[in-house]
Amino acid sequence: MSHFTRVRTALREPDLLVQALATLGFTTVETHDTPQPLYGYQGDARPERAEVIVRRAHIGRLSNDIGFRRRADGTFEAVISAYDRSRYNEPWLTGLARAYGHAAALRYAEDNGYEVDSDVEENGRRRLVLRRYT
Repeated sequence: MSHFTRVRTALREPDLLVQALATLGFTTVETHDTPQPLYGYQGDARPERAEVIVRRAHIGRLSNDIGFRRRADGTFEAVISAYDRSRYNEPWLTGLARAYGHAAALRYAEDNGYEVDSDVEENGRRRLVLRRYT
């Protein structure tokens, strides 16, 4: 039985979190209004719950679910088993936060009448140029 750890994030919007997870390769993600149980690698329901969930079937045969639970301050905390933390660790969470930020910037652009002039990533850096015509 794996121990689940919780890691605070600054992520707030579930739809942007789903987009960021898709960028990292998780195209099947559940979202719920109320926290749902996470399951361990043996398929057993664990006491940990989350509103945004990547089920273990989409992670790996020996993995546990990965969840994101909303905290009282509105941010999500990642709920990841000790086994899966070897792969879904701080660098992975940093990549998730970057993908989330990119999705948020694109949403802001769309909501405020900007067009994407260029969106280039190279050497681990992303350059997003937005343009708005008045």
